[in-house]
Amino acid sequence: MITENSFENESVDNEAKRPRLALIAGPTASGKSDLAVKLALRAMASGQEAVIVNADSAQVYTDLRVLSARPSDEEMQGVPHVLYGAWDGAQACSAADWANAAKREITAAHARAALSILVGGTGLYMRTLLEGIAPVPDIDPEIRTEVRAMPLELAYGALQSEDPLRAALLAPADAQRVTRALEVVRSTGYPLAHWQTRLSGGIADSIDLSPLILLPERQWLYKRCDLRFELMWHGGAIAEVEALLARNLSVDLPVMRAIGVPEIAMFCRGELSQSEGIAAGQQATRRYAKRQYTWLNNQNPGTWPRVTYENSIDIDHAASLLRI
Repeated sequence: MITENSFENESVDNEAKRPRLALIAGPTASGKSDLAVKLALRAMASGQEAVIVNADSAQVYTDLRVLSARPSDEEMQGVPHVLYGAWDGAQACSAADWANAAKREITAAHARAALSILVGGTGLYMRTLLEGIAPVPDIDPEIRTEVRAMPLELAYGALQSEDPLRAALLAPADAQRVTRALEVVRSTGYPLAHWQTRLSGGIADSIDLSPLILLPERQWLYKRCDLRFELMWHGGAIAEVEALLARNLSVDLPVMRAIGVPEIAMFCRGELSQSEGIAAGQQATRRYAKRQYTWLNNQNPGTWPRVTYENSIDIDHAASLLRI
């Protein structure tokens, strides 16, 4: 006999069968990588295997070990880490590329009853993984070339005419998003919003998600950014950028636009002094952290726990929120 309780029990069983995914999101220099390792070790101490999955768009590149603050073997403390340094800088890693790889890692972890801990600050990566991606058709190469050759002011004016709703959402100086929106509407005949309502491929409905957003005190965070960039500068970052420049990679590749790369490249070309290069890199890092902070706080569900702190994170509290 099927009863109402039967359906309730089936729902609970289905929930229990979903792969567990802990998500730690935070701005750069917020301490999320260290927290992830501590929580993974806690899970492992209780008898459960754990794996940390990278969700940082700079740490995916093998070329940026120092500048992306990719965890060292010592910092990993024996905890398996995946999708760190997995792409060569000559190959752009799109949000869709990363999300497909992350799905495979999460599925593999679930198959061996391991806990996946997703860690990063790249909102587009995480949103693509959870919600899916808009199925925008390939852009006509001629249209792409034409749009990207336009002065930004002209491109933004065209977008205001052809997709006014999208233009109203974007800053006129946001070259990447302005040109993307314009080439989509010109190539497909539909605005970007049309495609974004058709998201597909997300895993949110098939996982048991435990999210946590780290929002440290801002001035403490900015001081951490400044200190870390200076340590990077003196700790191998210049050699990393010199190696990238020697490869003559396109300046449009994500690895060449990563925080710190353009500033150090200017120093390497003699366009900035050491003090100017460090100051420029620190400023770029603080601005990036500010954008991440705002995005993570405002663009994620209000039900996701936010943790504010200065100097240190309460590990027990974080573990309880993430159910570890």
